[in-house]
Amino acid sequence: MKRLVTVVAGAGPGTGAAICRRLAEDGHDVVVGYTGDADVAEEAAEGVRRSGARALCVQADTSVSADVERLFTSAEKQLGPVTGLVNNGLMNNAELVGPSAHLADTDPADLRRFIEVNLLGPLLCSRRAARGMTPRGNGVIVNVIPCTATPDAPVHQAMTNAAVEALTLTLAKELGPGIRVNAVEPGNTEEVAAAIAWLMSPDASYVRGTVIRGTGGR
Repeated sequence: MKRLVTVVAGAGPGTGAAICRRLAEDGHDVVVGYTGDADVAEEAAEGVRRSGARALCVQADTSVSADVERLFTSAEKQLGPVTGLVNNGLMNNAELVGPSAHLADTDPADLRRFIEVNLLGPLLCSRRAARGMTPRGNGVIVNVIPCTATPDAPVHQAMTNAAVEALTLTLAKELGPGIRVNAVEPGNTEEVAAAIAWLMSPDASYVRGTVIRGTGGR
């Protein structure tokens, strides 16, 4: 039986590392995609290896097509065909300009970077994943959407989150039924990881174009 190989784009500390660890526990070999701290990525990879799975760290800016190609090519060469993708590299507003910034106060360069990471990144990664999965007729893509439950969420964050929801629904229709596409809106870190693991499992074989919201009822 061939191993499951899942690319986690944005496998940094917190939720990203928890996703990697939970997938490894469920039998996935994991490609730890990261943009910044190599030590943090290697720590996530070690968590995968402790669970008995293989891990590979690849630095990649998912808004750059050449980086995305290198991410998937490295995965295929060293671990095997990619069977799953988790788009976890989306930014929330606090990472960019602060929790209460308004559109009128946001620098255009920051807005451009926000859109590149939150929209172009998932598009490019999903495109590359689909190119490998479509000939085989199977695979799973899960998008992790930054939580928008707070009432002061800025317009650019709400816009990009809505766009990723639309990507989830329309791509599920385009790639289905063989390739399943769903999304998770974060809440509790371990619960998010568990939800993603479930969406990637055979237990969710009929779930497509769905967003699981971990908002705590807000």
